[in-house]
Amino acid sequence: MGAESPASGRHVQRRASGYPDRTRECRPGPEYQAVRAGLQAGSGLPDVVQIEYQHLESFRQVDAFADIGQYANAHKGEFPDATWKQVAKGDVVNAMPQDTGPMAMLYRKDIFDKQGITPPTTWVEFADAAKKIHAADPNVFITDALFSSGDWVTALLWPMGWKPVSRDGDKLVIRINDKISKDFAAYWQDLIAAGVIETKPGFNNEWYTGLDTGRYATWLTAGWGPVFLTSFAKTSAGQWRAADLPQWDASKFATGSWGGSSLAVMKATQHLPEAAEVAIWLTTNPEATMLYTTKQFFFPCTSALLSSPEWAGNKMDFYGGQAVNEVFAKSANAVTPFEWSPFQGFLYQSMTDEFGASIGGKGTLSDAFDRIQDAVVTYAKEQGFTVA
Repeated sequence: MGAESPASGRHVQRRASGYPDRTRECRPGPEYQAVRAGLQAGSGLPDVVQIEYQHLESFRQVDAFADIGQYANAHKGEFPDATWKQVAKGDVVNAMPQDTGPMAMLYRKDIFDKQGITPPTTWVEFADAAKKIHAADPNVFITDALFSSGDWVTALLWPMGWKPVSRDGDKLVIRINDKISKDFAAYWQDLIAAGVIETKPGFNNEWYTGLDTGRYATWLTAGWGPVFLTSFAKTSAGQWRAADLPQWDASKFATGSWGGSSLAVMKATQHLPEAAEVAIWLTTNPEATMLYTTKQFFFPCTSALLSSPEWAGNKMDFYGGQAVNEVFAKSANAVTPFEWSPFQGFLYQSMTDEFGASIGGKGTLSDAFDRIQDAVVTYAKEQGFTVA
């Protein structure tokens, strides 16, 4: 399928498609379990492994990766800054960006037009639209807020400047329940209390049907979302459009990311130059990156592909002939840098548990952030980290 990779006999372990693996939000998938088993055994590891960005830091804690900076840094300028900072710490590079998930909004143009609503550009406008849509039809909600998904919540907090876990020398600074998270919680709590959004788990038959039948007027989603939506929203084809993610500060456009992965070179490799070459070629070669985007529906990382007329300008019938990729490409260039925790899986699990408890009646979303803070601080200390 297309050009042949150099050193193509090298072993690369990766997932099968560009769609997110929902099982990995809170617990390690089989691939990661196999990699950790290989690290413990000291054998059986591939040279190159596909690792999602949020899990790179946990593998760095066990010194799993090689430094390919001497080969990779020459390609730094080929990616948006925030994307590159996912795989690099200064000149030390452990992986190459392969795909990403910049956030934007998919919306039902027919529902918006019926109510005389234009796509909201700010979260204040989003709340006003939510109330107007639900008042006109109590069976329609502007969105289903996916608080069951820690990475969805993180993607929306990200552009607000939220830094839940960061480094201060050899210490961890844990500020999960800061003012940013409390403002975020208050905003969504008001919409929940008003009954104008739903908070049901996503990625099940009820949720798919809700998007397709018009129960939900928007999906706040990532760059992989547009193609994924076409796979199940058959009756609403032609009614969907894409718009920018609503902003907290209208004077400064900023977004976050939901999903995305890298090709990391393992420290145990006996073929460092060749392994680095494979990772770099697969993520920078124009034909290879285009094939991953068009055949496996990875959302691209390279600036060249994000700006290419062939990809960005592709008009999709499902979206009424709109060049949807342009919206998400704009978002990709507005993603701000973000620091992942060394135990992101535990943080996501805590978010899922505590947000679920609050939605089920145990306090508010604000209370949930307090409980998550306590749980993560305790866990970090148990794992031997010094918490500032």
